[in-house]
This record gives sequence, C-alpha cells and structure tokens, in this order.
Amino acid sequence: MVTMISQLPRNQQYNYIHSATRGVIEIVDVTLPEGPISIKRYNPAKGQSSSTSAPVTISSQMIQRVANAFTPNNPINFDRILGASYNTRSVLESLIAHTPQFYHCKPGRVDNVGRNSAKVKKGHKHLVWMPDNPHPLGQLAETETAVIISEVPSNAIYYDPIDITNTQSQFEIDDIDIQRRHSQIQVALIRIGEQLGFRTWIAQNDRGILYNNRRISEMSSVVKSLDTENMIFPHAGAVRSAHLIDCIWFKNGRLMPAVMEVEHSTGVTSGLTRMKNFYDHIPPYRDTRYVIVAPDEERGKVVREANRPQFRDLNTRFFSYSAVEELYSLCQRRRIRGITEEFLDSFMESVVTDATHLPYS
Repeated sequence: MVTMISQLPRNQQYNYIHSATRGVIEIVDVTLPEGPISIKRYNPAKGQSSSTSAPVTISSQMIQRVANAFTPNNPINFDRILGASYNTRSVLESLIAHTPQFYHCKPGRVDNVGRNSAKVKKGHKHLVWMPDNPHPLGQLAETETAVIISEVPSNAIYYDPIDITNTQSQFEIDDIDIQRRHSQIQVALIRIGEQLGFRTWIAQNDRGILYNNRRISEMSSVVKSLDTENMIFPHAGAVRSAHLIDCIWFKNGRLMPAVMEVEHSTGVTSGLTRMKNFYDHIPPYRDTRYVIVAPDEERGKVVREANRPQFRDLNTRFFSYSAVEELYSLCQRRRIRGITEEFLDSFMESVVTDATHLPYS
C-alpha cells in the first residue's frame, strides 16, 4: 500500500474523496516499505498554498492498522477501523483511493428496525481493494457493489480480576497498568490454549499473579514444573533457558505448538534473545512456532528485530494483541473443537524475510 502511494507524483494536488471537503493534499515524502508518509494539506479557496503549509506525518502505525483491515473485494469503513484516532485518516483514505487497486463505494447497510424486521438503507462511504480491476494512477474512481453490511457491536473481551502485587517481575516496570496488561495477555493465552487442548507454561517470575483470586500457577491447564516435560527435560540447558519465557504451549507430551514472549513494556530484542537461547538447547522441532506477542503498533519493531541475522533461525511470528483478543473472544463465545494447529496460522503473521515484502506493506 505504501509502495503504491509512493508512485503518485509529488508536487501535485489530490482531492479528498468527499466532495464537500474543499482542501487538497500534496505528498512531500514517502518512506518505504512501511511509512511514514509526509504530506501537506491546505485550502486554496482560503488563500492557502503549499509554501505556507507545514508538513504533517501519517504514521506507520496508522498505515499498518488500515493495511491489516483490507481483504480483496471487501469494503472497509475508515472510521470503524480507526475510530476517533488519527486526524489524518481522511488524508490517508484519499491517497489510497488515488492508487489503481482501490475504489470508493457505498455498500448497502442493514438497518434493524425491529425484532423480526430489517431493511437495507444506503450505506456510508467505504474503500474497497480490487487488485484484479485497476483504474488509472492518480485518479479517484467509484464502483458499485452488491455488498450489504450488517453492522454489529464489537465483541467485548472480559478479564476476571488480576492482582500482580505478589509477582517478582523479571523487569523493572514503573507503570502497574503496563504490568497488568502484560498479565491479561498471558491469561488470554492460557485460556486460548485450554480451548485448543494445550497445557501452558508461564514464566517462573509471573506464577504468583492472582487471577480471579487464585495464583495463575494453580490453573488446571498451567504446567506445574518443566522437569516433567519430556520434550525439553532431556536436553541440557533447555529447562533453565525456558524458565523465564512468558508462555510455552505443550500438547500430548509430543508437541510444542508455540514458544511465546509477550513484549508489552520491554524491548523485543530481549524476548527474541530468550527464545533463541531456548531454541539452541533443544532439537529443531518442526511444528514449533516462535512468537512475539505485542501491541499492534509494535509490528514494525518486531519485523526489524526478527530479521536480524542472529534471530533468523527462529522464523519468528507476530501475534498482535488484537489478534490474541480476537481469538480469545472466539474462545469465550464458542467452544472451539476439532480444529488443527494450522488454525493458529490464521492469527499469527510470519515476519521473517519475505513477509517484509508483502503487497500490503
């Protein structure tokens, strides 16, 4: 997506999609492959010009959040994706629409007018990715769509009370909310593991977390001791190197679906280093995923660090917080059964080598 915007000519005025918006947009600079993008916006009707306007930045985090929402031929609404965040969201939307593979459209919207009745009304402006039907570069193009959108409230994620005062964190963390967020994600991973038939190892220093008034180590699916795990115990140094890894999933005493580091407040490099140390002490199990679990906006950092030469053997995957909670929400609402471990690959993104050159980057 960033690459396509970089192909738009500089020093040219681009209109907003919404015709009532009188201002124009000018591209100043585009940093490949993932942004940021520097632009100017001004209104010539008010005597404003490029020379009198200061550059504004469209962040990589915003771009990535939008890029992750696109699938071919499915319209997306920028306001729903970004909420009230980012005052440059209409700028990014308009620039994307000037690239050949993107159109704006107004899909129908289901209006639930009663318990047993509904009608389709004219919808709001959406953007749709149509890679097989490009239009000329630098032009806005509208398309008709038969898609009808039923807008339902987002599913909330509920965590029982978490008390972290009894833990001995391996890092110095001043912000207790950050530590609690880290612990919430660990709990979500335990619960997801339960649904998928996994047992979960939790880092030694986090086992004193009180979740719903009992220690996290007392949860039935949490591994009590690594000394009983036959997959790693026979290998010198493996148990020692695994003790401080945030989460490890085990299955049937024969599989280790994922080794995960939750990096909410610490550097990604430290998590990769712990996983690499563990990786070096065990056989290269084919079905083991090495995963950095981190906030969505940290994706760029994960990609950069995971592609460092010393970590490439891990073939690291990125499990964003939003993906964790999407899967956790599914587990809360449905009793998932009969799926394979490949189901996880729908939520975890491979970020090594070729992943940095995916079309949406």
